[in-house]
Parts: sequence; structure tokens; C-alpha cells
Amino acid sequence: MTSSRDIPSYRQATAAVLSAAQPLEKCEAAARAYQMLADGRVSSDHDAGNPPPDRPARPKKPELLPPNQVPRRRLGTPEGRFALLHAVAHIELNAIDLAFDMAGRFASEIDSLGLDAGHFVEDWFCVGADEARHFKLLHDALVEYGGGYGDLPAHDGLWQIAADTSDSVLARLAIAPMVLEARGLDVTPGMIEKFEKIGDDKNASRLTVIYRDEVGHVEKGVFWFNAVCQAKKLVPEPTFRSLVRSRFAGQLKPPFNQDARRRANLTPEYYDTFVQS
Repeated sequence: MTSSRDIPSYRQATAAVLSAAQPLEKCEAAARAYQMLADGRVSSDHDAGNPPPDRPARPKKPELLPPNQVPRRRLGTPEGRFALLHAVAHIELNAIDLAFDMAGRFASEIDSLGLDAGHFVEDWFCVGADEARHFKLLHDALVEYGGGYGDLPAHDGLWQIAADTSDSVLARLAIAPMVLEARGLDVTPGMIEKFEKIGDDKNASRLTVIYRDEVGHVEKGVFWFNAVCQAKKLVPEPTFRSLVRSRFAGQLKPPFNQDARRRANLTPEYYDTFVQS
């Protein structure tokens, strides 16, 4: 018989993911954590265990460079297609940690606001498991090209954003799902189309799976951002714009995928004032 002491807390389940250095081990830990939560084998004591580390475990490769030093290649060559898939795989690996860090770091704040911390954790464990599945799809694609994740340099911008928003659930929700993942909704259809044009339907299908799931991830971000704003008596749209201006060093770049953003409840009122004339 399993005792209550054998059941991990949210933070302990999160730690198992964040402490896994090898990518496929991290993916397995993410899937296992979400399944345990779904089976009721994770304690609802969100304060038990240590807060997430400042930085999750990472493999020795890829080499991490400043974003402007990462080489870019064109999709017209196999090397260019491998580079694109490698870059997306790197994003998905970071996204696993971002989702589980969200759950482990901010569940207590969500609870203190009178919101449902269990629902919050379940949503972000689900997102993390999705991101793990996405990474494995891209891992398979890289292997089919004769390589693997880590063969090319990548940038550390995503985790820098996580560090910069570690003090505020509103800031993290605004920047991670509502800016970064929403950007994926804007650019992924173009990538899918390019793979289709060269007859690579297999990788087009992989990217389509990722694209469809990301709509739901952005939707979860919008839901929790609005819920926290309501609990704090803040108006969501201007609060989002203020946080983006103060916490995001980049720019929101049109054209925006209005259809996908609307399906995720990320309406133009949040971001339309960022469009440069």
C-alpha cells in the first residue's frame, strides 16, 4: 500500500522534470509527472518541497550562444531544414521546463489569490507533457536527417526570459504563453507550408501537431492571466501591454495570425497597439 508520504507534492514532481539533464529523460519525466497527477498520485500540498531551481538541468550540448550569434540557414537545403527543426526542438525542450517551472513556482501565489491552484498545476503539467511529446517528434525528425539534438548551437534567450519573470506569475503568463507561444502561432503555418512545398509531408505533419496544440497552450495562458488580473482587480489588456513593455526586450512583430490567436482568446485588444506603422 502506498502511504501519503510516498506521494510527491507538486514541487517534488516538478523537480523530477527540472533535474533531468538528458532531453529524452526529461520528456519521460514530464509524461510521468502528468500521468501521476491525472491518476491522483501527486499531493495537492503545493508548499511541500523546495521551490524550482533558478536554472533547470541541461545536456552538455548544444552550445548556447547569444541569439544574434546563432547561424541561420535556408530551408532550400537539407542542412537548412535540419537547422530549422533543431531550433524548434530547442524551443520545445525549453518549453517543457517553462511549463513545469510555472506550476512549481507559482502555485502558492495562485492559491493565495483564492484561485484553484490544483487546476493551475494540472494545466501546466498538461502543457509540459505536450511539449515533451513535441520534442520527441522533432528528435525523431533530426535522427532521420542523420543527426540529433545538440549538433548545432542554440541560444539561451528563452530561459533568460524565465529568469526575468521568476518574481511574478502575471509577468510569466504575459511573456511565456501570450508573447512567445503566440509568436509560434504566427510563424508555424509558414514553416508547414515550406515543408509541404518541398514534398516533406512527414515534417509538415509534425509541425501541424505542434501548431494545433500550441493554440491550447496560449489559451491556458490567457485564461490564467485574466483570472489573476480579476483576482487583483486589474484590467487584463492594458496590464498585458504594460508588462510586455517593461518585461520583454524584443518586439511583437506583425503579421499576426488573427484566426489562431482568436481561437486562443488572445484578441487584438491585447496586442494591436504594438503594431509599428
